[in-house]
Amino acid sequence: MNLGWQTNGLAEAFGVTLRLAFTTTALLLVIGIPLALWLNRDRQGKRIWIETLITLPIVLPPTVIGFYLLILFSPHNAIGSAWLQATGQTLAFSFPGLVIGSVIYSLPFAVQPFQTAFRNVPQDCVEVAQTLGASRWQRFWNVELPHAKRGVLGGATLSFAHTMGEFGVVLMLGGSLPGSTRVASIALYDEVQQLNYSAAHTYAALLLLTSFALLSVVNWLNRRGANENAH
Repeated sequence: MNLGWQTNGLAEAFGVTLRLAFTTTALLLVIGIPLALWLNRDRQGKRIWIETLITLPIVLPPTVIGFYLLILFSPHNAIGSAWLQATGQTLAFSFPGLVIGSVIYSLPFAVQPFQTAFRNVPQDCVEVAQTLGASRWQRFWNVELPHAKRGVLGGATLSFAHTMGEFGVVLMLGGSLPGSTRVASIALYDEVQQLNYSAAHTYAALLLLTSFALLSVVNWLNRRGANENAH
């Protein structure tokens, strides 16, 4: 019976983790690509403060980000209060709150690879398309995105892997609510706290294997892109 409970808990925690990772990655693609293109158009460094703010989660402790978001999501503040009035639920300790926190925390892991990918697009191809009368959207969809697709896919995969392994932000924002905010990293922590090392080994091994597989994909995409650029 205990084994069955552990299996159900494992499936539930990884289900929440995968749902969070897929949702976060999809939002990062929608937000990150336009943001990367916009930042790349800054030739004089006027948007350096925005770029620094986006990059901050790389060096800032995740508990700091989680703490300030927890305050921001409080019903005593405008965002938290508006969410409570609209949905009847608090934004903190909820799955939507986890998604917002994950998007903010993983944003630089998507935007920076996206920027690099679009910077490496041959500008002569873009200029030829412009000369032929292609609109800005047509140039992006038919020229820039196909050339940058490996970098975009690599950034998305890296963001997915980063979200899978989140701990500090999700702990501060979501706690450990089964089926809602209890992701695999939190479940691992809970099992260690209870000295249930056999279950902890299972969570740790699955997270390790998943991270290894996803990073292998990123490295393969980077290597393949480098080989294509060399030719």
